[in-house]
Amino acid sequence: MRKISVYICVLLSAMLILAGCGKSNAVEPGSQNSESESLESIAGIWEGSIQIPNQPLLIIVKFEESKGTISIPIQGVNDYPLSSVKLSDSDLFFDMSIGGQKITFEGKVELEKIAGTFKQNGQTFPFDLSRKNEDEATDKGDMVKIELANGTMLGQLELPEGDGPFPLMIIIAGSGPTDRDGNSLLMPGNNNSLKMIAEQLALEGVASIRYDKRGIGNNAGLGGKEEDTSLKDFINDAAAWIEFAKQDNRFSKVGVIGHSEGSLVGMAAAQQAGADAYVSIAGTGRPIDQVLLEQLEAQLPANLLKESKDILEQLKQGKLVDTFSAELQSLFRKSVQPYMISWLQYDPAQLLRELNIPVLIINGTTDLQVPVKDAELMHEAKVESKLLIIEGMNHVLKESSDNEDENMATYTNPDLPLAKGLLDGIVSFMKETGFVQ
Repeated sequence: MRKISVYICVLLSAMLILAGCGKSNAVEPGSQNSESESLESIAGIWEGSIQIPNQPLLIIVKFEESKGTISIPIQGVNDYPLSSVKLSDSDLFFDMSIGGQKITFEGKVELEKIAGTFKQNGQTFPFDLSRKNEDEATDKGDMVKIELANGTMLGQLELPEGDGPFPLMIIIAGSGPTDRDGNSLLMPGNNNSLKMIAEQLALEGVASIRYDKRGIGNNAGLGGKEEDTSLKDFINDAAAWIEFAKQDNRFSKVGVIGHSEGSLVGMAAAQQAGADAYVSIAGTGRPIDQVLLEQLEAQLPANLLKESKDILEQLKQGKLVDTFSAELQSLFRKSVQPYMISWLQYDPAQLLRELNIPVLIINGTTDLQVPVKDAELMHEAKVESKLLIIEGMNHVLKESSDNEDENMATYTNPDLPLAKGLLDGIVSFMKETGFVQ
């Protein structure tokens, strides 16, 4: 079932293992923040995951001089104090006491990486962390912010050189723990695809705002429990960025670029907030249940496939499913079902038909996650849209063959450029429709 981990994990967020965390960030009675020597050499923010099979769990660890905290965005746990942190040469140990359980992390520090073993209730899984460069957000762009009902959301603004006003694109990342640059914390490296789009658009005179989704990176504090998350939350966030940009006199027009799941989010937000143009990249043209079943057909035995169909039908009717086979736990766990119910209510083709703005639909011929036929279905739903199929482009917008190992290797290679024809196609569309004067 290897491909389930390749495809489905990109669609859905990580499984919770730290039962009992809840939303509290209070220290339990009797626990202490630290018993260690100075942590100066590792002070800062580290992001990574516990490698639970098929469903890695995103974690963020902050070390100060003599103490540390851990955040688990998918659980709404923010800055929970570690009980102790001990560093001896390159050997690192830290633990936490929560829900009456002691949870430990033991590993080694090598350059800007920490790797080791996570232990809870006799279970062990590998974990890995990478140091976050706190200055990288401002290297080539300014941070802007919007106020949401549950806090402040940060975004990265890329401005072209010269005097504005400039046309601007809101760039929306795909599903799971994917950041504003197009990188997933479930993968052991970066591809920087969305960052490349933003920087190259700036060279063409087009500004952009891209942002870490709630629960990720700069906006980790906006994350909530998995069972409380809805697709509508992400749509409202994107719409708020569109509205923010429309009120800023630095920008002449405001459009949307949505990648993967961000395609669906983007088209709904564009309609809701009144964007001026819309670009879908590697978006599905069918309701998500159809996409999931297609992926599962070649991976599950007949009995589990039938059970999956039955579960999806109940979810589509808004009904939670209490019992199902253990083999389907990572896909249909109870905590993710409310999100899936919200996702299943949207039909991309119908949303696209309702958009009365210029639309560009893009897909690549070596995309292992979203086939070309989805782009063609969207184009059929809105015949006046422009369709661009890029030969040899995969899901992370890099050139690759359709060999799975070779294709997946591009997901973690930031040195590879964007596929030829992608930026030219976007810029041509903008010029042809008057978005760029």
